[in-house]
Formats: sequence, structure tokens, C-alpha cells
Amino acid sequence: MNLRLPISVVAAAALMQSAFATDPIIGTSFTPDPAPYVHGDTLYLFTGHDEDDAQYFKMKDWQLFTSADMLNWTYRGTPLSTEAFSWAKHGDNAWAAQAVERNGKWYWYICAEDKSKPGLHSIGVAVAPTPTGPYTDPIGKPLVSATGLGFIDPSVFIDNDGQAWLFWGNNNMWYAPLADDMISLAGEVRQVPGLDDPEAFGPKRLKRDYATNTDMMKTNYEEGPWVFRRGDIYYLVYAAGGVPEHMAYSYSRNINGPWIYGGRIIDESPNSFTIHGGSVELKGRNFMFYHNGRAINGGGFRRATTVEEFEWDGERIPFIPHTTGGLKKGIATLSPYSRVEAETMAESYGLKTDRRAGDDHYITSVHNGDWLRLRDVDFGDSAPSRLSVDFSAIKDGGSVEFYLDRPGNRPMARVSVSPGSPLHVETELKAIDAARGVHDLLILFRGGDGELFDVDCWQMYR
Repeated sequence: MNLRLPISVVAAAALMQSAFATDPIIGTSFTPDPAPYVHGDTLYLFTGHDEDDAQYFKMKDWQLFTSADMLNWTYRGTPLSTEAFSWAKHGDNAWAAQAVERNGKWYWYICAEDKSKPGLHSIGVAVAPTPTGPYTDPIGKPLVSATGLGFIDPSVFIDNDGQAWLFWGNNNMWYAPLADDMISLAGEVRQVPGLDDPEAFGPKRLKRDYATNTDMMKTNYEEGPWVFRRGDIYYLVYAAGGVPEHMAYSYSRNINGPWIYGGRIIDESPNSFTIHGGSVELKGRNFMFYHNGRAINGGGFRRATTVEEFEWDGERIPFIPHTTGGLKKGIATLSPYSRVEAETMAESYGLKTDRRAGDDHYITSVHNGDWLRLRDVDFGDSAPSRLSVDFSAIKDGGSVEFYLDRPGNRPMARVSVSPGSPLHVETELKAIDAARGVHDLLILFRGGDGELFDVDCWQMYR
């Protein structure tokens, strides 16, 4: 078996040109509608999932990723799909969603096509004991049943007094208080006030009203509300302006309004006619997530999550320009001396992840020339002396090569396997003085023409 075949021209070009081009931040699948949530020191990123062959909105399930450093992202599975909801049309229309934790349980608010109302979406909720699941539908019906078009894009917010609120809507916006159980409403559904007021939601323009299938003058608000509070002010971030969408916001000193238009936040999303996302604060730094179409083979129906860091302008959300280089600095480093899941990466080429629920995951679809990169790996004061790699399956076999910072003539470590090899492989490392301190780490896969293996995790030892 030839384990030293040249990597493909496309893979090599992508590798050489990457140089921290971590936009999008997830490269193994298409991840629209990001919904970030901070829990402890971890950022949980709940996303939608555009299918690789989508020519229109083709979305069957929702995915989860986590990061402790805001640079490297670990795939935590596909914990939820439309199959979990008996009332939903299965296999498609798993549109934007958002999740929160409360009293030790995780609540994932979704929208999906309602089987009893073909062509209309309703709002549902799934509950789990952990963020990775297992999720179940506790009520067996929609939490908010559609009365017409636009019942999509739920956003959940828990206020300082403990009252939880649910906002949602396309081409209109509604909201309602949630009961303490988080799976029922504690009051009537109300329309957000001021939707027709330019002072509340921006200048009017000619837009399509899908409820009546006519064009009319409407304010800036389009869809995708994201609600949060900072100090005494409530912020409502949303997709705005019709198609193509940009991101804007309004603010209020009362959750019930009146709302005041704050302005444009982010311009129209590159290579995508939609935009959707929201902001969080983690360790004193502020991040705005949204999707674009910049991924390889990406576009308006194959969208991927990106993130920008920003600083508040007093009480105002500033205008945030698009960048392509990703965050310049993380909030922590990654240790190679603890188990590192193979599905942890800052950027990648060619790789996919399994499509399973639960906590056991791996990278798959590994071919010659595929690679992943991790950022800010801290080797400490002494270089590692040993490496272990765990495989989930060995197919044609091949090698896994580890490089400091970027590919060179000499990898710091190489593990080779062939059919019949054990799934757990260890190797001694030659002393490499450069492997001290903080570096990026490139993992390159080599082999023949077929699929090489599935990789579970790796770890280095001093």
C-alpha cells in the first residue's frame, strides 16, 4: 500500500491558502441558523443542517457543537430531528431553532411543518437531561400551533426575574410568556407592537406579504428574532430588509415595548440571500453569530455558521463588518495531553462527521489529502514523547500525520494502519524542540484512492 501518494491539487491549495481562514467555523456540514448559548465556560452552538445536495431548503435535523476556546469546535452530534415530533412532517422542514438550559433540563424550541396544516410551520419544544440528549417531545403537539404563515424562527429568552419569553415570526412577529415548566404558555399570544412603525423597526419598503401574496409597504423587520437583555435594555436582533436580508436591531426598556429602531448591524450575507443568528457574551468578550454561503459548495440553500467579535458602543450594537479570517485570538488554549475528539477542529477539508445522537462521535469520509487544523494547542514547557490515535473503523487504511503549524518535510508524528490493524494505535515520538509552547496543529490524512478510516480521538503524552 502506498501511504505517501501526493495529496490532491485541490486539497493542497485549500491547505496552503487557509492560514486561519476559519470562515465558516464548521467545515464538516452546512450549519445555518446558529443559536449560541453560554453555559459555564462552554459555548454551545445549536444549528440547523442544510443537506449537501440541497437545491432548495432541505433540512431534516438539527446539530450541536461546543467550544471552550472559541477557536476549535467539537461536533456533539445530531441530537434532534423532525422524527421526534409526532405532529411534524418527517424528513424535511427542520428550520431555525434555539435552545436554553433551565433547572437542569435543556429545552430546544423548533419550528417544523405541521402535518395537520400542510404548508404551515408550527412551534414545538423538545426536552433533554443534557445538551446532547436524548430529546423527547413532552407534550406531543405544537407548543404554538400555526394560525397562518410565518410561525417560524422561535427565540427563547429568560429575563432577570425568571420569566421566560418566546418570540417568533416571519413577515410578522409574535410573542408570549412561557410557564415555569417551559413547555406551556403562561399567557396569550400577542403581536409585537410597532411592526408597522418606522420608528420601531426601520424604514418602510415594498415587500411581499406572503399571507396575502401581495406587495405592500412594510418596515425593515423580516424574520429570525433574537432576544436578549443587557443592563436595563432589551435587544431584538433580526433579519431585515427583505431579500437579500441584512441584520438589524431594535431596543426597548420593556419586554412589551415600545421598540425603537437601532439600525443595521451586518450587511447582506455573502453568497446567501438569508441571514440568521444572534449574539452572546463569554468571558467578557462579545460575539455575533450568523450564517453565510462561503463554505465550499455553499450557497443560499447550503449555508454555514460564522462568527464575528465586536465591542459595544455604549448601549448600542455597533455595525459589524464581514471578515474572512475568523477570530484572531481565542479565550483559552487546547491541551494535547487530554483526550481530543477527532471531530474537534478549527477548520478542515473533505471530512465529514457521523450523523448520530448521543455522545460517541467520529470523523468519517476520510480520503487522501483531507486535513484538519487546530488552533492554539498548548504543548507546555516540554515536548510530547508519545501519541495514541483511536479509530472507529479501518477501511482501506492509510496514515495520520501531525505537523506543527503548517505542513513541512517532516511530520512530528505519523500513525499508519491497514485493514486488520487494531483500532487503538500508539507510537513513540522523536524529540522535537519546537513542540513547546502554543502552536497550531495540522492533521493530514494520506492513503490510496478509497475511504481510509473513521477516527475517534487522539492524545499526546509527555
